[in-house]
Amino acid sequence: MINNKCILSIFSLLLFFHEGFSQDRTAYKFGKISATDFNVTAPASDSGASVVIIADIGSTSFEGNNKGFFVLVFTRYLRVKILNKSGFSIGDRNIELFHNKDKSVSEKLSTVRGSTFNLERGLITETRLDEKSIFEETYNKEISRRKFSMPALKEGSIFDLEYTIKSPYYARLQPWTFQSEYPCLWSEYVVTVPPPFHYVMRTQGDNVFDINTSKPVFESFMISRQNGSDKSEILRLTGNSLQQRWVKKNVRAIREEPFISSLNNYFSRVSYQLNYYQWVTPEYTDDKENYLDTWSSTSKTLLADEDFGLALDHVNTWMTDVIKDLSRGSGSDEETARKVYSYVRDNFKVVEKEGYTGESSWLQSSLKDVFDSRKGNVAEINLLLVAMLRREGIKADPLILSTRRHGIASAVYPLIAEYNYVLCVANIGNKLFTLDATRPFNDFGQLPEQCYNGYGHVVNESNPIPILFSADSVYETSVTSAFITNDEKGKPSGTIKTVFGKSGSYNLRNEIRNSSEKVYAGKVQTTAGSEMLVSNMGFDSLNKFSFPLALHYDFELSKLSSGDILYFNPMLNAGYQTNPFKSMQRRYPVDMPYKMDFTYLLNMEIPAGYQVDEMPKSAKVAYNENEGLFEYLIQKNDNNIQMRVKLKLNKAYFGMDEYAGLRDFFAFVVKKESEQIVFKKSP
Repeated sequence: MINNKCILSIFSLLLFFHEGFSQDRTAYKFGKISATDFNVTAPASDSGASVVIIADIGSTSFEGNNKGFFVLVFTRYLRVKILNKSGFSIGDRNIELFHNKDKSVSEKLSTVRGSTFNLERGLITETRLDEKSIFEETYNKEISRRKFSMPALKEGSIFDLEYTIKSPYYARLQPWTFQSEYPCLWSEYVVTVPPPFHYVMRTQGDNVFDINTSKPVFESFMISRQNGSDKSEILRLTGNSLQQRWVKKNVRAIREEPFISSLNNYFSRVSYQLNYYQWVTPEYTDDKENYLDTWSSTSKTLLADEDFGLALDHVNTWMTDVIKDLSRGSGSDEETARKVYSYVRDNFKVVEKEGYTGESSWLQSSLKDVFDSRKGNVAEINLLLVAMLRREGIKADPLILSTRRHGIASAVYPLIAEYNYVLCVANIGNKLFTLDATRPFNDFGQLPEQCYNGYGHVVNESNPIPILFSADSVYETSVTSAFITNDEKGKPSGTIKTVFGKSGSYNLRNEIRNSSEKVYAGKVQTTAGSEMLVSNMGFDSLNKFSFPLALHYDFELSKLSSGDILYFNPMLNAGYQTNPFKSMQRRYPVDMPYKMDFTYLLNMEIPAGYQVDEMPKSAKVAYNENEGLFEYLIQKNDNNIQMRVKLKLNKAYFGMDEYAGLRDFFAFVVKKESEQIVFKKSP
């Protein structure tokens, strides 16, 4: 990659930089501990923390190697104070190293050292990490792990950990996350990039740094390589690199909140993607070597990769007999596609939730092995679906996306490490069907909630179109109908039926599969309480996945037939008992997995011998005009009460500036749905 004309040359291409590189340096050094360091406590903003990260400092630089090029050198230093036993788990460390399939090219953990310090009777004791306690584990074909635990941890311990990774994969410049589940007093990252390397830098989070500087630094590199014989050639390169430094002080812990897609979307973070590599000197300008591909070239690479798409267009005769049986009697391509989809969905077991971690192969087994074993990860099963549809002459392609918990992928650049999920896209009659055959109860074309997380991309060299998967395109509905009458003895009894939407149907089917109908009936009775006796529970369309699932049961209201005054909540546990947005403040947007439209209907005969003394008033409240609606309508007609409650949200995403209004809206819903009807004995 390095041309001879670059020997003894001076780097001439400088990147833009700021003046005034800050002198505000951390004083933390490995092993330099004093008794006062043990006085560190949790910040007031994170008073319940079990751990305080005193310092987390990383750096990435380049050095020449003996193979004619550069290696990345990443060093991390970590100092942690353990506040209580709940924080011991931070001492369990896991360092991942990337390698090619035969391990001929790999990242190396060149150094690692660690010590735990305890203050005992005014004296500091040190327990060093034994290198023999560092274990190697093979995670998959392209990742190995070094695992160890910091020794002698107690409440009040401080440990120092420092390690260095040397990587030949200069396209994998280490990202840095400034936040974690623990508060951090000092988080710092320094990156020094030689001029030939041009990276696209992405920032995420608030982008507010206590220190944010960049400057040129003079560097010298020595690179050796074989010159066509046993002799080695030495290249000495000097010039200005660009050094960038970020520091965040007193970083608050980041924690889960209700209705959030993924904390990965909100961490303060910097990351790099190699754009291109080019030598530029006064004497010579090398050809530009691009690394940031287009979606078309990325698709081409993926389809030629034996761990992704290479097998899709093979003859695959091992599936011939199955395909013939499935397509027999089909009257259209869509009918055939539905049969193939149902076969894969019903006969293959998912052994992993996701098929790709961002750093590993999509396929861990061949498609034939997946077919024979009847199990695989998400990528393997859905790629098998693509292959089977193609075998039947149906246009089908893979589609990659990033799930909600994995975080939002870049909408601009094909950064493959940001994708972790594979779907099948079938083009039938100029209509696209997105399919996921890994969910046991999903209907044809139904996707998991996790998939609605921004753009996915069809892996097709000639037409790699993006497809938007937005939670705002999904409505989750449910309709609950309750009927209450007086039996021959004058006791109120009735029936309830709930027809669930797609998400609710899937969740309930899955819950019953993992337990039983009897266990679920017990759960319903527990929720109903002692005043409501549940019986004759049943399900409609439990095994008909193309239809919504319906739950129905009978009940008796034992306490609604005696006493001078009766109190009755007409919602029958169908509404919100608590506000899902309890916190007065919110750090992140509300990101629901779907829009909602829930309806509750009640037709009730007034208990025999009683009359209505008090009844809730009807109410209708709009949220932000047409973005949401809560409707509570109730009326009495002769000896009957009729009620209709509707809760509808016409969008799934709410910014932080909308949180207070959303919380107040649901507070009204909870209050209204808790109101009771008061019956008193008739004169």
